[in-house]
Amino acid sequence: MNVQVSHLWRHPIKGYGAEAIASAMLNAGETMPWDRLWAVGHDAARPEARDGTWARCLNFCRGARSPALMAIRARTDTASGAISLEHPNAPPLQVDLSLPSDVERFLTWAQALADSDRGRPAFVVRARDQGMTDTEFPSVSILNHASLQALSVAAGHDLDMRRFRGNIWLTGIAAWREFDLPGREIRVGGTVIGVRKPITRCRATTANPETGVVDVDTLAVLRDRWGHQDFGVYGEVLSGGQVSVGDTVQLG
Repeated sequence: MNVQVSHLWRHPIKGYGAEAIASAMLNAGETMPWDRLWAVGHDAARPEARDGTWARCLNFCRGARSPALMAIRARTDTASGAISLEHPNAPPLQVDLSLPSDVERFLTWAQALADSDRGRPAFVVRARDQGMTDTEFPSVSILNHASLQALSVAAGHDLDMRRFRGNIWLTGIAAWREFDLPGREIRVGGTVIGVRKPITRCRATTANPETGVVDVDTLAVLRDRWGHQDFGVYGEVLSGGQVSVGDTVQLG
């Protein structure tokens, strides 16, 4: 079995844009660098979501509530901290969210994409101890192209990988084999990752990343065909190192 890394993605602002990258230096006990470094709290968020410590995803604006957000693309200048954002229905924007004036510009831009019936973007927070992933532990997500193909066939729709906001995509592994990995350690390029648990999916995956419009009930397809709403697995970096597209993966 020749398992390889096919794609790497990070999401510098939680819920606001996917960014393809060629490589990343992963550190033990940390999320992927620049992944969910920032998060956008809504006007009904709990007070503790404002201080930068990890908080539940329900405190933040995301595609499950505002599907238009799924069509945002991001690009990060890690040297300057500037993040460039693009959306088919909004003007391009470049911001440095460490600057209060840029936070205000970003919130104005973000409010135009928010679902008017849901929590509105109210503040931006920088993650302190770990990226604002959907797990209490600092996770990286690992997804499988063969599983995506199987789900696409069942849905009758060619599903874009960006629906699932993964960090590390694999090829060369049979569909759904990733669900055999929790409790095991795998070597991905120069790093060792302990696979922890499956990822249970939300409504964000029903939106098309090109348009931000809900077009496939991915959750119903998963439930009806496989009896669950899981897609991909969460892992934790145990031994840091470089990970690049094309790297070999040893499943242990």
